Amino acid sequence: MYYKFSGFTQKLTGAAPTAAYNPQGLKQSLPAESPTMIFATPTKVVSEAGSTVEYLGANKVPDLQKFFQTSDGIPVHLKRGYPDQLLYRTTMALTIGGVVYCLVALYIAAQPKKK
Repeated sequence: MYYKFSGFTQKLTGAAPTAAYNPQGLKQSLPAESPTMIFATPTKVVSEAGSTVEYLGANKVPDLQKFFQTSDGIPVHLKRGYPDQLLYRTTMALTIGGVVYCLVALYIAAQPKKK
């Protein structure tokens, strides 16, 4: 006896040998059809695009590399000044506050229940 998985009942059901060997209703006798074209206009080949590449703005990477690689004793995560200091201090305050909150919660959970 042959079985196949029923997508409707989510169980194995009895099936004919052809249905068991071709699951989900796939038939070998049907010809494969080519998929329809997705794009309305054809895409450009790399050789057609030319050698110049258009960017949306100026390349700031070399300037930022020079800025962050200067050795002035300031850590990289604080190089941009006040906004970085504000983010760093806020992160540290929230981390310390979370640790204190966890320790208080553990202390309260460790106390026996009062009757």
